[in-house]
Amino acid sequence: MGDGIHLTASELIALRPRCHALRLPMRQPAASALAGAYRSRFRGRGVDFLESRNYQPGDDIRNMDWRVTARTGRAHTKVFQEERERPVLVVVDASPSLFFGTRQRLKSVAAGQLGAAIAWASVRRGDRVGGFLFAPGSHMELRPAGGRRGAMRMIQGLVDWLNPERVLGKGGGQANAAGEPLSHVLERVRHTARPGSLIIVLSDFFGLDDDCNRHLSRLRQHNDIIGCQVLDAAEEHLPTGRYPISDGKDSSVLDTGRNASRQKFEVMGLEHTHAPRRLFQKHQCGWMVLRTDEDPVEVLGRELRILLGNANRA
Repeated sequence: MGDGIHLTASELIALRPRCHALRLPMRQPAASALAGAYRSRFRGRGVDFLESRNYQPGDDIRNMDWRVTARTGRAHTKVFQEERERPVLVVVDASPSLFFGTRQRLKSVAAGQLGAAIAWASVRRGDRVGGFLFAPGSHMELRPAGGRRGAMRMIQGLVDWLNPERVLGKGGGQANAAGEPLSHVLERVRHTARPGSLIIVLSDFFGLDDDCNRHLSRLRQHNDIIGCQVLDAAEEHLPTGRYPISDGKDSSVLDTGRNASRQKFEVMGLEHTHAPRRLFQKHQCGWMVLRTDEDPVEVLGRELRILLGNANRA
């Protein structure tokens, strides 16, 4: 086990046996033409003709059904179905606020462990895993790859990217304290991710802004999306006391012994947890919450069972 502050490759590799039974959901069409472990319940380009339907903007013109088009006078396209794997993309929003924690581990460590569990679950089921890792002013793309190679690339990327010294500096200072709006993250993912991907966004969502609604809506049109908010107990409730606080520029003292201050803090905490959940559920995305004192693998397994149960009932 690690120290709760720094991620290590060894602790993320050790999660592998615990992830064998995890099953990731799938509802959108896969984009790859490679053979995978299951038949898509949705429609895409492949070798088995399924039906002809009216042409829709964005359809591949190579799949035009010219005979039906000529007979009906309306443009039709062929729809295929086949067995295929899909890309699973782990999006990590590593803003400085993620490097905080008062219970067992930093939020960054919890996010990294969850990301590794997703990687192991993905390759176990024959999917390809990749990632988008973001921090203020920089980002890194890990192209999806299958098997142990894909999981290990993801793990090494998480270890490197979620190093507190890389984001906060060797002295833990606040030089890069300003986070990047989450809409910038979603926009980059939207322009890069291939249709049919399963996209899992790991963030504390302090960077939520108005433009997120537009980008999430467009991203959801062609992909499955799950949002995961990483929280620490101190962000929801603080014991009575005086706490020095800073945004990296200005400093002050939060006195939770005063009823007005405590109530205002708790109202802000509630809004911080409810706003991103409402946004993701508005666009019919999956949603889960991971707290720093919880086991990431257990939380992932529990929440995936709920998501899969809801999908089957739908």
